[in-house]
Amino acid sequence: MKFYKGLTIWLVLLLPFPAFGAMSPHDIASRLQQEYLKTRTMRADFKQVAISAGGRHKREGAGFLRLEKPNLMRWDYTSPTAQVLVSDGKFISMYFAAERQMINIAASRYLSSDVTYSFFTGKGNILRDFVVSAPRAEDKELMDGTYEIELVPRRDNSQIDHIDLWVNQHSFILKRLRMTDKFGSHTDITFSNVQRNIKIRPDVFKYSPPAGTEIIRK
Repeated sequence: MKFYKGLTIWLVLLLPFPAFGAMSPHDIASRLQQEYLKTRTMRADFKQVAISAGGRHKREGAGFLRLEKPNLMRWDYTSPTAQVLVSDGKFISMYFAAERQMINIAASRYLSSDVTYSFFTGKGNILRDFVVSAPRAEDKELMDGTYEIELVPRRDNSQIDHIDLWVNQHSFILKRLRMTDKFGSHTDITFSNVQRNIKIRPDVFKYSPPAGTEIIRK
C-alpha cells in the first residue's frame, strides 16, 4: 500500500542570527501561528516528494487540499494515482484507488500521533508544541521570498525528528514543509495557489468510495 505519508507520519548547528534579518525564528513562528488563527477555511494545491534515508527510494505526488476549522480536512491526490485522505471530525478515511481500499481510523487516534494534522485542523500551537530555532546547516535551503525555521516536537514523537518550514516573508503563510523522521527519510510538501476564508461545501468532507471498495476499520 503506497499512501504518501505526509499526514500519517504528520511535523544542532544554528546559522548566524542575521540570516533572519530583524526577525527571530520565534517571531516568525508566532506570526505564522497568528495567520492560521485567522484562517477559518483554506484551499491550496500541493506537490509532494518523499525520499527514503540515503536517497535510495523516491515517490512523488500532487493534488489539492481543503480544510475547515475545526477538524475538517481533505487531501486529494491526483497523481500518480488517485488517493484521498479526509477527516469529518470523527473519523479519518484514507482511500487508495489502486488497491480499491479505504481505511477508517478514529480521528482522536490520528490526532494523537500526527503533529501536522493537529496544525492544519487548528488544534495545534507551534510555540506550545515545538521548540523553534533556525534551520540546521545541512537543512538550510534558500527559497525566494521566504523565511526558513526548524521545529522539534517538545514531546517525544515516534516518527518525526524535526520539521523545516518555509514561510512567506510578507503574508506569513506556509509555503513549504519538510518532515524528517528518526531514520533520516523525509517528506517535502510545497503549497501554491493558497486561498483562505473561502466558502467550502459541507459535503466535501463526507467521502463515499466507489462501489466494491474494501473498507478496513482500525
